[in-house]
Amino acid sequence: MSTYYDQVSDACEFLRGKIVRLPDVAVVLGSGLGELAGRVTNARVVPYTDIPHWPPSGVIGHAGTLVLGDLGGKYVAVLSGRAHYYEGHELGRSTFGIRVLGLLGVKTVILTNAAGGINTSFESGALMVIDDHINLFGTNPLIGPNDERFGPRFPDMTDAYSKRLRALADQVAAARGIGLAHGIYAALHGPSYETPAEIRFLRTIGADAVGMSTAPETIVARHMGVEVLAISCITNMAAGVLDQPLNHAEVMDTAARVKDQFISLIVGTIEML
Repeated sequence: MSTYYDQVSDACEFLRGKIVRLPDVAVVLGSGLGELAGRVTNARVVPYTDIPHWPPSGVIGHAGTLVLGDLGGKYVAVLSGRAHYYEGHELGRSTFGIRVLGLLGVKTVILTNAAGGINTSFESGALMVIDDHINLFGTNPLIGPNDERFGPRFPDMTDAYSKRLRALADQVAAARGIGLAHGIYAALHGPSYETPAEIRFLRTIGADAVGMSTAPETIVARHMGVEVLAISCITNMAAGVLDQPLNHAEVMDTAARVKDQFISLIVGTIEML
């Protein structure tokens, strides 16, 4: 019977036959943000379903493909979509792609997501660099026996989101005239949107935005010593901030509206690495 490490190794071995060389950086694309994958040149597209043990993504706005090629003067691995805990995947499975990238030797990952705005100074369409997160999934992807081949039993999360990479993103945004906020991301597993009372609670404990991903991926990446930059697209204001209901169509529409700024920020940051 194969272990989790064996499964990750199988996926790595499969991808070694697909990559030109070790990717300089990996990018994980959130809901509605998949157009960046289309900017990759000399691209090789690998469906997740072709990669051994890799979980599919069944959410609208997630293509479910790994795109390998050139972007921003670097060789990149772009994950167009992710598997979510709320789809029924265990956290070890939903963070499988990060494990594979880390075991391949990727040292830098840019995580992106669509998030709800809690900070009342935000507007729909804002871009926010994540400075830190609050994991409210009620669980952790590192629970269970620790495999030292991945990382230590008790990884430090003091600098979960790289100060160096956050500073690079600020430089790119300033040079390109892109408005860029900073804030704290609250991670809840969903799939229901939060209630207004929950949003008031999250604001009270210091959250600026809320979403259903990213924190588990960051924990796994840092466990493996991978440097992380994470950027949220504030695609809607969270429940109770505005007097209107929430829906996934708004998320997709807003992501499409700000795609050019989002792509410019990500590509510019990759160029600076």
